[in-house]
Amino acid sequence: MKRTVFFMSDGTGITAEALGNALLTQFEGIEFERVVLPYIDTIKKAETTIERINKTFEADGQRPIIFDTIVNKEIRAIIRTSNGFPIDIFETFLSPLERELGHKSSYTVGTSHSISEENSYKGRIDAVHFALENDDGIRTKNYHKADIILIGVSRCGKTPTCIYMALQFGLCAANYPITEEDMRDGMITLPKFLKENKHKLFGLTINAENLSNIRNERRANSRYSSLAQCEMEVDLVEELFIKEGIPYINSTYFSIEEISAKILNITGIERKN
Repeated sequence: MKRTVFFMSDGTGITAEALGNALLTQFEGIEFERVVLPYIDTIKKAETTIERINKTFEADGQRPIIFDTIVNKEIRAIIRTSNGFPIDIFETFLSPLERELGHKSSYTVGTSHSISEENSYKGRIDAVHFALENDDGIRTKNYHKADIILIGVSRCGKTPTCIYMALQFGLCAANYPITEEDMRDGMITLPKFLKENKHKLFGLTINAENLSNIRNERRANSRYSSLAQCEMEVDLVEELFIKEGIPYINSTYFSIEEISAKILNITGIERKN
């Protein structure tokens, strides 16, 4: 089963896309074709959008689903005349809040992403810089400044998780890949700089088959990407986590957002921004 989904807004569309996708993930048996339409902020753009939605309806034979965060009431009314199934995110959530709070909302475009606190914004940017500068074991001398250090085999999701935690939570996250250089005679020894920061370590592991597939996209048919090599590395790393008492999770079936949330929940680290 396949359905077309439009995410639209008179702003960036980030909120509509994020909330819409969160809802769509609950329907695993359906394939969604996603279309993002930001800055639908004029009557002409709204009319053009309706034409596109209606053509999609004719082609698919089913109503396209529409997630929108359009503030302008006139434009919203125009979108409602299309042959799509509209889900007005602001109306769905803001109206009940207005009733509960006894106060009208501002319905202002883009306020959910405004830089309202300069220190919070700067903190996140600094954290992103830290994640990039301390990625993949580049600068181990800075680990004492890290809030958390992710370790695990190469290509298990450490880098994107660090960047996400920096951007969303303002955390200074570094990561170190466990490689063959750390493996001797079927064992792994934590480098000195990791032992000194052991209380900050968190491990990521991954199913060997998935790891092999990911590595094959980078180095096809190599020893690095072979299933045997991946199985060996994953087994040794998981043994290390257990032996050293390092908390860890398997990243195979989780999104970066889910991995990050689980890390914060397990470690008790609080977001900074």
